[in-house]
Amino acid sequence: MIAYVTVGADDIICAERFYSAFLPALGYGLKRFHGDLSYMLPVEPGQSPVLPDFYVKSPFDGRPALAGNGTMTAFDARSQKQVRDLHSAALAAGGFDAGQPGFRDAYGPHFYVGYLRDPHGNKIALFSSNPDEPGRDG
Repeated sequence: MIAYVTVGADDIICAERFYSAFLPALGYGLKRFHGDLSYMLPVEPGQSPVLPDFYVKSPFDGRPALAGNGTMTAFDARSQKQVRDLHSAALAAGGFDAGQPGFRDAYGPHFYVGYLRDPHGNKIALFSSNPDEPGRDG
């Protein structure tokens, strides 16, 4: 099980504007720790943590944050409309388009996805594979 995902950021304020444009709509709450950002799903009293957490941090070594080539974090949305809405919100909050929301031939008929780059170049996917919505072929 993946416990958390961390991406680097040189400008935490810019990163917060970007990630706070869509992560709260997916249920993530924000906590700040030593100037960095920790986005976590809520935990009901007496229940185990809901994982993974998503952290945005300045690199520990003090060097510039670099996006990994081939590295991506995907967030599951409730619907195709939510993918479109959150993709637009993230772009308006300083993100960059890396693939407009839609179906991709390489994936299943219900996999609807939009791709973004955060202000530091980290790749993000917002997707829905809700079988109750129209698929690529329908």
